[in-house]
Amino acid sequence: MQQKKVIVGISGASGAIYGLRCLEMLKAAGCETHAVVSRAGELTLRSECGLGLADLRPLCDALHPIGNVGASIASGSFRTAGMIIAPCSVRTLGEIVTGVTSTLLTRAADVVLKERRRLVLMVRETPLHLGHLRTMTAAAEMGAVIAPPVPAFYTNPETLEDVVRHSVGRVLDQFDLQSDIPRWDGMSPR
Repeated sequence: MQQKKVIVGISGASGAIYGLRCLEMLKAAGCETHAVVSRAGELTLRSECGLGLADLRPLCDALHPIGNVGASIASGSFRTAGMIIAPCSVRTLGEIVTGVTSTLLTRAADVVLKERRRLVLMVRETPLHLGHLRTMTAAAEMGAVIAPPVPAFYTNPETLEDVVRHSVGRVLDQFDLQSDIPRWDGMSPR
């Protein structure tokens, strides 16, 4: 079986830990990963996780500069299973929906959509106004999967890490990838 290639984008919304865990869990699942981090994503990664781009290099097969629109992931001929943007800011979502892509991150997402590959957006914003909702609807109509990182309390999480890993594991489900997250097995009769 051929190794799956998955692109991971990290934008500037709060929740850089989701992108970091995506890279770690995709690596554990045996995937080839290509990462791209927006400038705001780089600031958020440093602020929230105390990490820089150099810290991501061991977690991915390729770390593409945000301004390199000539990178492999900018072309539909570079075959991948798709892309995860974790976290996905509303700005990034807006660029994807309009097709006005200003960086490699949004260009790669645009390519994934045009090639009819899986694009999963872990949108991080609350509360949402009507414009946000309409933009998410447009992305879904274009074929994207909108997967906000919403905690699953049936897993009885004990730590924030439990919540993050479960949200990322559910995103990996979208690519038919295995992870060791707790699963719902039904309720027992009382």
